[in-house]
This record gives sequence, C-alpha cells and structure tokens, in this order.
Amino acid sequence: MIHSSAVVDRGAELQSDVEVGPFSVIGPGVVLGAGTRVGSHVVIEGPARIGERNRIHSFSTLGGAPQDKKYRGESSTLEIGDGNVIREYCTFNRGTAGGGMVTRVGSGNWIMAYVHIAHDCKVGSDNVMANGTTLAGHVEVEDCVTFGAFTVVHQFCRIGAHAFSAMGTVILKDVPPFVTVAGNSASPHGLNTEGLKRRGFPARTLQALRSAYKTVYKRGLTLDAAIERLAGPAKESAEVGRFREFARSSGRGIVR
Repeated sequence: MIHSSAVVDRGAELQSDVEVGPFSVIGPGVVLGAGTRVGSHVVIEGPARIGERNRIHSFSTLGGAPQDKKYRGESSTLEIGDGNVIREYCTFNRGTAGGGMVTRVGSGNWIMAYVHIAHDCKVGSDNVMANGTTLAGHVEVEDCVTFGAFTVVHQFCRIGAHAFSAMGTVILKDVPPFVTVAGNSASPHGLNTEGLKRRGFPARTLQALRSAYKTVYKRGLTLDAAIERLAGPAKESAEVGRFREFARSSGRGIVR
C-alpha cells in the first residue's frame, strides 16, 4: 500500500491499510489512521495525528512548522479527525505555545485546493472550504460553515456554526452563527437561509432566527441593547440562544 518511491520514517505509525502515493514523505511522529489515503508528492511532518478514512491529495503539506516569528522549535502538534477530503496544495501548520501547542481540524470537512490553515486554528466538522480559503493563526471555526473561494480570515476571529461567506470575503471580526457575510471588509447579508433549509431546520426556527437577525442588524440598536432584547426569544429557541450568546461573548466584536 506504500509506493516504492515514498519515504516513510521509521518513527511514523501507519495502519496496515493506509495508502501512500509516489514521492510522498511521511515524517517521524506522524500517525495515520485506518483507511486513510495519501496521494503523490504529499509531505506530512510530525508530530501529527491524522484519523481514519481521510483523503489527502497531491502536493499538500500537513504539519509544517508554524509561520510565527515567536516560534522557537517547540514540539507542537497537528490533529485531524476522520473522513476529511483535503485537496491539492493545502497547507496546515502545527500549533504554538501561544495557542495550546496544537492545531486541530475535526471530521467530515471538504477542503478544496490551496486552502491554508495556520497555527493554532481550531476547525470543527462538516465544513466546506472552497479553493484558496485562508485562515490566519488562532482562528476558530465551528461546524457546518461554508467558505466561498478566496475567503480570508484575520487571526483570532471566530466563525459561528452554519455561517456562510461569499467569494473573496475578507473577515476581520467574528461572524455569528447562521449569518451570511460578503465583501472587503465583510458585512452582513442576511441569514444563510438556503444552507439552513438544506440541513433540515424547521420553518419556526428560521422565523425565530430572522427575527433575531433583524433585532441585531435592522433595528438601529446598539449591540448591547440588541443582546438584551434577545434574552426572551433565546429562552424559546436554542438557535436564537446560540446566536445571542455568540454575540455576547465576542472578544473582537461581530461583523455588523
């Protein structure tokens, strides 16, 4: 299952059914779970733990040292879950001391060509990152987020679950869950209604979220006043509660 031209360090741990393509390099401290397939010309540096049934396409580099001038060679890690598709020329860096020493990617993500995930990012599961999406260091992405091609996210930003960014969006502040953003710099453009419908959110939930969105973005209220006004609706809808809590806890401020 390992091509004769591939280089696999003795300090790597590969399950018996892992496939490694021509001219790929698997370094020491790398763990590859069952059913994972590594294409040609891939470089995986350790320490890195990659789960089961991942598909890693040609010319990707995973587990490289962080692009952080404060990094001094500490032993940090990259952790990737199960069932991810990682297309060509992607780069995922390991963590740093300032971010807990780990970069983490969940499961079931569809990650297209030329995506960059920088040091200390925490990416959830079932996300879609279109070509050229770039996450700077310490970015946190929840679940079921869709990034349009060439979306750029500033360091330390948070992206809430089920959010959507249009092609070429530059995100400089936190994006609340369920919200669509676009532009440079990003501005809100309503709910990710189509995505929510596809994932089976009922009509009553969509209506509650529309009302919450209007409270935050359409009523001319300060953010603090809008958050206070959502206290009641948040008790009736878990999704509104999630939306409200994300805005309330934002350290950078939300896209608005």
